[in-house]
Amino acid sequence: MTGASISALARRVAEEWLLGVSLVTCAAFAVFGDRLFAHLAEPVWFAVVFLWLFGVVLGSALAVVRHADHVAEILGEPYGTLVLTLAVTAIEVMSISAVMLHGANNPTLVRDTLFSIVMILLGGVVGAALLLGGWRHREQHYNLQGANAYLGVIIPLAVLTLTWANFTTTTPGPTLSTAQQIFLLLVCCGLYIAFLAVQTGRHRGYFTSDGADETPAPPRAAAALHWHAILLVAYILPVVFLAEQLAHPIDYLIETLALPAALGGVIIALLVATPEAIGAIRSAVANRLQRSINISLGSVLSTTGLTVPAMLIVSRLTGHEIYFGLNGANDVILLLTLAVSVVTFASGRTNVLQGAVHVILFAAFVMLIVQG
Repeated sequence: MTGASISALARRVAEEWLLGVSLVTCAAFAVFGDRLFAHLAEPVWFAVVFLWLFGVVLGSALAVVRHADHVAEILGEPYGTLVLTLAVTAIEVMSISAVMLHGANNPTLVRDTLFSIVMILLGGVVGAALLLGGWRHREQHYNLQGANAYLGVIIPLAVLTLTWANFTTTTPGPTLSTAQQIFLLLVCCGLYIAFLAVQTGRHRGYFTSDGADETPAPPRAAAALHWHAILLVAYILPVVFLAEQLAHPIDYLIETLALPAALGGVIIALLVATPEAIGAIRSAVANRLQRSINISLGSVLSTTGLTVPAMLIVSRLTGHEIYFGLNGANDVILLLTLAVSVVTFASGRTNVLQGAVHVILFAAFVMLIVQG
């Protein structure tokens, strides 16, 4: 290797210092985990352990988004956004599974996490993106067909996943029978596959700002693509172990301090949604609203279309029961948010008013957590 090549490699390695922190953290909790978790009753030590784990997992997730963004630039839309949503969905499934399988059985965890992710993305992220983007650029434009395609799949999946169980009578409570779970799994997978066929096939132009397919990346980008793809996977792997460790302080909050069970789902949702929130808001502020919509709506779609089937399978394999139906007030805010989203993405243009409405809906969601 030449001196310039060695220097470039050293610079790249130095830029990925967080990967070293993630690996060291994994080693520390693998060797000294029992000692580190032995004093969670001490408030200061609890805060140190929780913030340490949460910060490293969040940092790894942000690094995943960073490399997924590079992949997106090379592949172009819609493949770039698809890579991002699939990567974050993997983190989502691993985090929920780790917390669900650790400690006492919490049948509402999956439901609370899914609902929190939907509200954070459709309420907080979409609202902040439209509000900040509209404030800076007055009026922004996007591809109407693409937004309609997203919502056309998101709405039935969200309703079937989070409200259907409240009205079925085969099983008691907000649960689904085995046949109903199989039906829901097939519907989620089938609709998501159908959407992918539209997104990556003959209607790719729906998901670009000008309605045309983007120019493929030049051949010289192949090396950079491989580099970013490897690092994307490398950052995801520590999350598998660290998410399981994060379950200890989360369980302590819920089981020992008797805080609301929904808090576990909110924490996981924040962990999962924050990287995509940053990408979506940053894109809107840069007047790339189509990219912002692809990220935010694509994340909601992957949550309902991919995470739900994955958690159904995990539930069956581990024997952990899952409650799907939301409580009354949460049902209302979910349906209201879906209805407002239809109105927001009905014209091909957005401004600060739509952003303000979505932010208010997110504030209502937060209020229900504090005082349900």
